Amino acid sequence: MNKIYAINGPVVKVKDTKDFSMREMVLVGEKKLIGEVIGVTSDITTIQVYEGTAGLMPGDPVEATGSPMCATLGPGIISNIYDGIQRPLKVMTDISGVYVTEGSSIPALDEEREFDVTITVKVGDAVSGGTIYAECPETAIITHRCMVPPAVSGTVTYIAENGKHKVNDVICKIENADGTEIELTMVQKWPIRTARPVNRRIPISKPLVTGQRVIDTIAPLAKGGTAAVPGGFGTGKTMTQHQIAKWCDADIIVYIGCGERGNEMTQVLEEFSELIDPKSGRPLTDRTVLIANTSNMPVAAREASIYTGITLAEYYRDMGYHIAIMADSTSRWAEALREISGRLEEMPAEEGFPAYLPSRLSEFYERAGYVETMNKNEGSVTIIGAVSPQGSDFSEPVTQNTKRFVRCFLALDKSLAYARHYPAINWTQSYSEYYDDLADYYTENVGKDFCSLRQEISSLLIEENNLMEIVKLIGADVLPDDQKLVIEIARVIRVGFLQQNAFHKDDTFVPLEKQRLMMKAILMLYHKAGDAISAGKPISEIMSYGLFDKLIKMKYDIPNDELSKFDEYFSHINQCFA
Repeated sequence: MNKIYAINGPVVKVKDTKDFSMREMVLVGEKKLIGEVIGVTSDITTIQVYEGTAGLMPGDPVEATGSPMCATLGPGIISNIYDGIQRPLKVMTDISGVYVTEGSSIPALDEEREFDVTITVKVGDAVSGGTIYAECPETAIITHRCMVPPAVSGTVTYIAENGKHKVNDVICKIENADGTEIELTMVQKWPIRTARPVNRRIPISKPLVTGQRVIDTIAPLAKGGTAAVPGGFGTGKTMTQHQIAKWCDADIIVYIGCGERGNEMTQVLEEFSELIDPKSGRPLTDRTVLIANTSNMPVAAREASIYTGITLAEYYRDMGYHIAIMADSTSRWAEALREISGRLEEMPAEEGFPAYLPSRLSEFYERAGYVETMNKNEGSVTIIGAVSPQGSDFSEPVTQNTKRFVRCFLALDKSLAYARHYPAINWTQSYSEYYDDLADYYTENVGKDFCSLRQEISSLLIEENNLMEIVKLIGADVLPDDQKLVIEIARVIRVGFLQQNAFHKDDTFVPLEKQRLMMKAILMLYHKAGDAISAGKPISEIMSYGLFDKLIKMKYDIPNDELSKFDEYFSHINQCFA
């Protein structure tokens, strides 16, 4: 029997054995703690333990399992709350109380729950990886599609009857090319560090509509894309992700709370259970999976939680769903890498992080994408990762390396957050490389002028930023009227367009068409006022019309379902400058 030779926090070493292979899952100690082999030499096998190692002693047994760390995939995942290694926390609470105990071997799925299964194949059908052989309603709004595992193919020799089945019941039997019979239940396992295969990746062309104007207009997200939301303490990273999770047009949300404070995760769990999904009218949990790995849980499990979450997302993507992952926060995940790297006595790189931090970040973000699945459906995984740079220093390693692998950067600004400007996304520091990819979508589905309006709004914000540097030095009074106009119209854009009220029924989510009309009204005022100033009218007289303040309030005054009211605004602007 293999025995523990040395213990250093979550790192355990076994001496003089050839029984373990790299990335194999092992069971450590009398409690059978879950671990993973992360280093193999001729003398020493190094194991990373995903649970607390208190009480382990040299000489305790270590068992091989012969398989890698896997996620359990099947109906019952949606609405569940897991820890970093996919143990259901609700069930663990019933068994061991509020604190997670080590060595709790609990199935990831409820093996006694019955699902109303409909078989979608018949005896004699040829099936291959990805073929859907059964369906069942997992929640009121999500239909679970049981798929043949990617490496399996053959001819159907048996199907169960439609009706109530448990997840481990045999639903279908397949005979493969060499005559071996394979039994398929509603459950399959998949290694969490291995990306699930697809037919092909599809070029990104559709936005992930969030209803947040600063995102959809200034720095848009794309389905199948990647985004980082960096910000210091108190800038609203978690709340920004909550707002995106509630309102974005993804089918399923996977929320990974990675190393966050326990009270913050409690707030997430409570709020998500109370939120109503605006699209279906059902609780938001009917299309959400939560992975909670708080800061007081074993540090090594943080590292696994990211991969567990992305594997669950890929599984539902393969059914043809569009998934959005909220990873909060990848900085805590990187800190777990740093701690384990230190215990392994590896040579540290910048700020103590391991030299392989960039490759681990890329492994995670590159699993996003818009794809054609093996069953010819289209699905996507969008990753939105929060980053928590200490002291809001965006030059630190995690933020800088994340920027290399994401194409949308939503920089949160402490000064905006303290001024109660939410979302506190700094429009000059943020950017999106998806705009050219999405331009055709906006032109065809929102309006031919959407892209040009957005471009002019962004230019005005940049121009205001430059003018404010002059104003700080010599004051605003010396500026000519046309530059004063830029500053005034930029104020309308900032307060009336970019700032949003999550507690107002018409402002918490704004459809793209309303965003277009708001930009059109603002720029109409800018052009009309600019023409009047060129004709010699002073800006003080133009300001007396009250149009600037009127446009700031239009986000509240025009309901989302009464966009025809914009015509009144357009005619009012024309009358004032007639």
